[in-house]
Amino acid sequence: MSESKGRVLLAYSGGLDTSCILAWLIEQGYEVHAFMADVGQEEDFEAACKKALDVGAKKFFLEDLKREFVTELIYPAVQANAIYENVYLLGTSLARPVIARGMISIAEKEGCDFVAHGCTGKGNDQVRFELAFYGLKPDIKVIAPWRIPEFYNRFPGRQALLAYAAEKQIPVTQTTSKPWSTDENLFHISYEAGILENPNTTPPADMWKLTASVEDALATPERISIDFERGLPVKVVAGDKTYTDAVEIFLALNALGRKHGIGRIDIVENRFIGVKSRGCYESPGATILRAAHVDLEGLTLDRNVRALRDQFVTIELSRILYNGHFFTPEREFVTSAIPASQRTVNGTVRLKLYKGNVVIEGRFSEEGLYDEKQSSMDELGGFEPTDTSGFIQIESIRIKKWAQANIRKGQASVAPEDVYGSRV
Repeated sequence: MSESKGRVLLAYSGGLDTSCILAWLIEQGYEVHAFMADVGQEEDFEAACKKALDVGAKKFFLEDLKREFVTELIYPAVQANAIYENVYLLGTSLARPVIARGMISIAEKEGCDFVAHGCTGKGNDQVRFELAFYGLKPDIKVIAPWRIPEFYNRFPGRQALLAYAAEKQIPVTQTTSKPWSTDENLFHISYEAGILENPNTTPPADMWKLTASVEDALATPERISIDFERGLPVKVVAGDKTYTDAVEIFLALNALGRKHGIGRIDIVENRFIGVKSRGCYESPGATILRAAHVDLEGLTLDRNVRALRDQFVTIELSRILYNGHFFTPEREFVTSAIPASQRTVNGTVRLKLYKGNVVIEGRFSEEGLYDEKQSSMDELGGFEPTDTSGFIQIESIRIKKWAQANIRKGQASVAPEDVYGSRV
């Protein structure tokens, strides 16, 4: 054998692509170590380890990153109500920083010259992983086989990979039974590619893994409560069970959401690289948690603080996460505003889970931003009703001037075509 080209730490999933990449890197003369992150996916890690070593990996590393995934990525995203294009809760994006950090840590300990991944050349993950690698270790070298011509020309499609796997005696447990790709973690599971690339193809019922369909969800509603401190969930009560540990809270909400059919979405989104992508997602626990947090903020968060947070932190953090800019100065700047926005977000939200719905049934907080007497329509309190007359008069000054100007020009204040477009 020729002299090694260097030591590579490969992000390994155990699937067809990364198993073939592992064998191909060895074939190219690299010494390959395999890395897997446990971020809460349902995975046979022992089988994945055996497979990687059988294919030819010198070492296999499994890192349990679930706790830091929850506390360092998921919870700040919940505090910020992070959401991409008003629908996607960023499950794949959120896991990438902790996986990349785990990889760089092992790469440094093992003296690896390179890190490698199996991300496609059209997707977001190649950007997320590589920008994270460089943000953590600027001098690291990255091998991305799906952007190397000699690799993608040799393996133009799935059949070529299957043939290579057979040649290298790499066991492949699934071929055409599930014609789509998946990514799973504690937060969610995603489905894309294959038959889903036609945006008008309805996902088959047996594709969905985490959640019951609305039709098959429990026929009896279930009531739970979630306690928050500074915008973070600290206790979940469901029936006679109480959860207070960060990871256990999220696991419990996932289990509750799954049986009630909560958290499925099917969307077409805009990838960072500029193409559109159809994706299907299941985020049961995250959907419940976000609904409760948004509701409690209505009770406890100052109006202007909430508006600023929604317009800046929520939008910018969501974009930063989606585009893979986590290890950047702008992410540090944006997340530094989260704790200040959440100081008053303390209290309890009561929810009903039923047939795909998260129904808010009540909320309570000791924070003093809501005054029942002041808000009541049945009693005086807080301020004199006559005070509002002056408020309205001041607010109306500019509106009256605008209306007068329109009248002088002979225009109606609001022409029908201004609202509805040109007349037919």
